Amino acid sequence: MKNKILVTYASRFGTTSGVAEAIGKTLSESGAQVDVLPMKDVKDIAAYQAVVAGSAINAGEWLPEAMHFMRAHQKELSRKPFAAFLVCMTLTMRNAEQYKSHVATWLGPVRALVRPVSEGLFAGGLNIGKIPSFSDRLKFRLSVLFGVWKEGDHRDWNAIRAWAESLRPLLIRNI
Repeated sequence: MKNKILVTYASRFGTTSGVAEAIGKTLSESGAQVDVLPMKDVKDIAAYQAVVAGSAINAGEWLPEAMHFMRAHQKELSRKPFAAFLVCMTLTMRNAEQYKSHVATWLGPVRALVRPVSEGLFAGGLNIGKIPSFSDRLKFRLSVLFGVWKEGDHRDWNAIRAWAESLRPLLIRNI
């Protein structure tokens, strides 16, 4: 179990999985053994010294499978270093800095279950072609048309890596 870290995620269209992969890669470069897995594939977390969990945001909330993961593993997560992150489009908006404190409240239900040692808030991406629902595609197209969001990848890889680097002393012992 020494220095073995789980980075787990719930993603709707792949953007959050990319963030999780970058976090895992950064932590592994620090000498940790890291597994990066979708939450739905995680059955047991006993083998891990620490856990980093993240979710895409839908309507201001972690995805249902992410909250299910948190409830299912709450007891064990509370006994080990745990960090949480979210990925959302709100942080791609103009003047995104003014929304950060509001976006941070979306981790409230997670905090109510397990207190993270650190929280990462990251901008996501928008690929309208990947959205399965016609009505949702229409809503996003209108939002783009009215300048609320821009389609494309808005992830800040430097910020993601910097946050992952900051996790090292919080999650990894004896490196």
